[in-house]
Amino acid sequence: MHDNNAGQNKGERYLMRTGKQDRGPIEFKSRPAGRQGGVMSIAVTDVICVPPTMSICDGVETMTREGFRRLPIADAGSRKLRGIITVTDIVDFMGGGDRHNLVKNKHQGNFLSAINESLRSIMTENVMTLQANDDIEDAVEIIVGKRHGGVPIIDSDEHIIGIVTEYDLLKTLSMDHSQLTVEDVMSYSPRVTYPDCSIAEVSRQMNKYRFRRLPVVSDDVLFGIVTATDIMKYVGSGEVFRSMQTGDVGEVTARPIRSIISGNLHTTTPEKDINEIAREMIQKQIGAFPVTEDARLIGMITEHDLVKALALR
Repeated sequence: MHDNNAGQNKGERYLMRTGKQDRGPIEFKSRPAGRQGGVMSIAVTDVICVPPTMSICDGVETMTREGFRRLPIADAGSRKLRGIITVTDIVDFMGGGDRHNLVKNKHQGNFLSAINESLRSIMTENVMTLQANDDIEDAVEIIVGKRHGGVPIIDSDEHIIGIVTEYDLLKTLSMDHSQLTVEDVMSYSPRVTYPDCSIAEVSRQMNKYRFRRLPVVSDDVLFGIVTATDIMKYVGSGEVFRSMQTGDVGEVTARPIRSIISGNLHTTTPEKDINEIAREMIQKQIGAFPVTEDARLIGMITEHDLVKALALR
């Protein structure tokens, strides 16, 4: 820092930093994860799948009930993989991006009509997958390198036999030891939103910047954090229908995000080691911590940040 910044507090200095987390392009051939072994050893094998004919409403309800951020779509009889639906697809549908055109254009803004369309209409069909004989390192390459939160595992006939996620990798990698701290891998000066911002606007921000969560601030004080899962739960819990008057999508997405934010706010500080943070994420079953200094937001550390740091150590 230059001398003219000497009077700034540590929080202000963090906000001005570009951050240490950008270590250049990921090159797995030259920087292997060092994790051999079958991916099935860490995967979830009791995979819940739903058919492509299921309605969006029922699919979101299933994800909310089971606590899923992604749901494989497969043929009912054979379990042959046909696609996947993720929590970010739901945000997209609610106003974030191209999937919202189903509501806006095909159904002229009628949310009730659009949400009863089949999952086929918004699912991703070209799904990156793993095979049962792939290594954990292969999962790291897709999840970290391609920024996928989870990857289905299929057999030679494309039947789904498992799924591995960032959370599964984090549980495995958290047993390793790292000298890195939160400030080494966190994102600095995160994009934020505000308590009275509408669900529609937050959905657009998440889709535009490819975020799954946004810190919520009020008068420069951290108010909470809104996640893509909060938006999904707004629909999947049935809350979206309880205050509905006309069924127009503008009505259901105009609500302020403060009304759907979950009550518990967990934060961390920049000096904590990332192994400790990984364990806390696993224990609390959350995907990110806002990073604070003197009660002021200075950054964010996510599940993805930790998996990347631990895998590429």
